[in-house]
Amino acid sequence: MMNHQPAQIMAMIRSGRLPNEKMLNIGGRPVLVPSPHKSATSRAYSIQLALAFAAIYLVWGSTYLAIRFAVETIPPLVTAGIRHSIAGAILFAWAWARGFRPTRAHWISGIVVGALFFLIGHGTLHWAEQYVGSGLAALLIATEPMFILVLAWSMGQQKISRLSALGLGLGVVGVAMLTGVELTVKGSSVLGLLAVLVGSLSWSAGVVISPRLKLPNDALGRTALPTICGAVMLLAAAGLTGEFHATHWASISLKSILGLAYLIVFGSVIAFTAYTWLLQRCPPALVATHTYANPVVAVFLGWLLASEPLSMRVVLASVAILAAIVLIRKGERSVVTKRPDVVSPVVEIETQECA
Repeated sequence: MMNHQPAQIMAMIRSGRLPNEKMLNIGGRPVLVPSPHKSATSRAYSIQLALAFAAIYLVWGSTYLAIRFAVETIPPLVTAGIRHSIAGAILFAWAWARGFRPTRAHWISGIVVGALFFLIGHGTLHWAEQYVGSGLAALLIATEPMFILVLAWSMGQQKISRLSALGLGLGVVGVAMLTGVELTVKGSSVLGLLAVLVGSLSWSAGVVISPRLKLPNDALGRTALPTICGAVMLLAAAGLTGEFHATHWASISLKSILGLAYLIVFGSVIAFTAYTWLLQRCPPALVATHTYANPVVAVFLGWLLASEPLSMRVVLASVAILAAIVLIRKGERSVVTKRPDVVSPVVEIETQECA
C-alpha cells in the first residue's frame, strides 16, 4: 500500500476513487497507508446487523406468546391499548427530539393507518389469542403477503404472475389445513380463527393504501403517529366494550405484567427501531425475510413454553404457508423485473420508510 506513486494518488483524488486507505503527507509527498480501524469498524457493524436481524426474527416471533401471556389476566383491548400508548409515546418523543414535526395531513393519515394496523389488525389478534394458540395465530398472520397481493391486484397496482398464483393456491391449502379441524371440532375457537384472518386482511389493506396517504418521511415519525392514533382508538374501544370496568387490576398475574412489558419494550420499541434501522441499510427484500422466520419461532416457543400442540398437520401447514410466501415474493420480483414501472406495494412501503 506504501508504493503508490504521487501522480497516481493525485489522479485518484481528482477522480474521487480513493481506496479505503488513509493519506498521509510524508516528506511533502502524499502516501496511502491502510486504515487501522477498518477491521474493527467492520466487525462492530456486523455485530449491529446481527443484533438487528435477531430482533426482527426472534423478538417479533416471540411476541405472539407474549400476547397470549398478557391477555390471560388483562383484557385484550386494554393490553393492546396500553402497549401501543407507551410504545407510541416513546417513539414520538424520540422523533420529536430529532426535529420531527407532524402536520395535519400526517395526523389524518396516521388515523387511517392506525385504525387498519392497530385497532383492527392488533386488536383482533390480541382478542383472538384468548381462544387460539400463539403459534397458530402466527401462522395465520403469515397470510398477509397473500392478502396484499390480492388487494393490490384488485386495485390495479400489481399483476399476479404464475408463481404468485401458485403461492396463493398453496397458501389457501395451508390455511385450510390449519382451520379445517377447528371449524368442525372447536366452536369456541372458530371466531378466534376468523378474527386473526380479519386482522391479517386489515393490516394488508393498510400496507396497500399507505403509499396513497401523506405519511411522514421520517422513519420514526412514520411509525409513531399510527401507533399513537391506533392506541387511542384501542383504549376508546376498550372503554366502549366495558373492558376497563371488567378489569380486575388486583388479580393481574406477574406473567401477564411481564408479557405486557415485553411487548412494549422489545416487541414495539426495540424491534421496530431495529426494523427501521435495517431498512436504511439493507435491501427491503432481505429485511422482509423476517416474515419467514417469525411463524417458525412462534410455533416453536408456543410448543416449548406453553405446551401448545405441534402435530404433523401444523408442521405441514407451516411448510405450505412458508412456501407460499416464498413463491409470492419470487412472483412479485419477476413482475417488477419484467415491468420496471410496476412496484410491489410491500417494496414501496419499505423503501419509503428508509427516507
